Amino acid sequence: MSALLDAFAASFEALPAREAAGLGATRRAALDAALRDGLPGPRTEAWKYTPLRALERRAFASAEAVPASFDSAAIAGIPAPRIVFHNGRFDAARSDLSGLPAGVSLLPLSQVLATDDAREANFLARRFERADEIFARLNAALADEGAVLRVDAGVQAPGTVHLVFVGSPNAGDLAWHLRHLIELREGASLSVVEHQIATDIHNHLSNSLTHVHLAPNATLSHARVQDEALGATVFARTDAVLARGARYRRIDLELGAALARHELNAALHGEGAQVQANGVLLASGRRHLDTRLGIDHVGRDTQCELVWRGLGAGRSRAAFHGGILIREGADGSNASLSNKNLLLSEGAEIDTQPVLEIHADEVQAAHGATVGQLDANALFYLRSRGLPVETARALLTAAFCRETLTVIEDDSARAMLEVRLNLALERLQLT
Repeated sequence: MSALLDAFAASFEALPAREAAGLGATRRAALDAALRDGLPGPRTEAWKYTPLRALERRAFASAEAVPASFDSAAIAGIPAPRIVFHNGRFDAARSDLSGLPAGVSLLPLSQVLATDDAREANFLARRFERADEIFARLNAALADEGAVLRVDAGVQAPGTVHLVFVGSPNAGDLAWHLRHLIELREGASLSVVEHQIATDIHNHLSNSLTHVHLAPNATLSHARVQDEALGATVFARTDAVLARGARYRRIDLELGAALARHELNAALHGEGAQVQANGVLLASGRRHLDTRLGIDHVGRDTQCELVWRGLGAGRSRAAFHGGILIREGADGSNASLSNKNLLLSEGAEIDTQPVLEIHADEVQAAHGATVGQLDANALFYLRSRGLPVETARALLTAAFCRETLTVIEDDSARAMLEVRLNLALERLQLT
């Protein structure tokens, strides 16, 4: 067994919440499955672009119950209501739930588990059957913290709720496993922004799994900004289930970390359910980014629109898999995927794999992917207007990425995302 899995097995035995909410057997089964099948290798289709050989030799300590403090300036620009987690632990002092709308509940998972109520924590009981779901299995075994966000039926929540995850240096390398739930009941609407940031360079590992449950006619606007430290390792997965008429608008900005992988799965079960998911992969230096989409059209007249942009600079590598499945009986579905990528250096590599599988009639579906360089004509036009070559390249690169931000309708949330993206693009130009 690898050093990584050995360390996680030891962490499981020391997990205080192992038996909470009647989850002991479920957690043990998830760990046993992970240890039995081990880490996936390059012959595993879902992992062939993301080798784990270097990671399997590393060992991480469990996140400390009371992490060291960090400079509050790191989150000064994130307004309330917000819930803050520092190095994988709930930070009550820096969380601010004032202004949380009536009908909206936001709790740390540790508090939910402390009630020992199996009904409140039933989303933790999900099983993961495939061997390549290694980090979901580890999360199922080890997660004892996270955000539990619920919105009552009919509540049209104003403003934005912020989920903040801060990584900072520690005496040793830490690992934390966070499990989140975002549940909107019938007719509810909410805007959420996830911030995954670092106060300084560290080499920790973050493994998070988010469940999104949207009841009939619910609407969720969801942004996620991953801007972790250069040495960090980030594994994230989002599983969304949409009922009839539900609407899910989402953007992911992958801007940081040394190794980052995100899986976004959306099951459109109800008639007329819609998902619009955009994203940016910004790879530079020797960073490795891997994003996998799995959109499953089950109900009739469902829709998905996916717009993703990738940048590769330095000796980085980015991988994108865009999978769309239209099942038998999902007539009237409308699905589109656009993945465009720019190579900004000779040493960068971008692999893109659009997949469209159709088993229904009367559908509209299209997908496309490109990998290229900046348009020479556009670059010449800007230079002919007096712009230096580096400024012209920066303008074209920014315009290429900003197209994805239109998925967020709230002006203040979109402005915040644009600031984060601009800062990341400035770092890219400096390197």
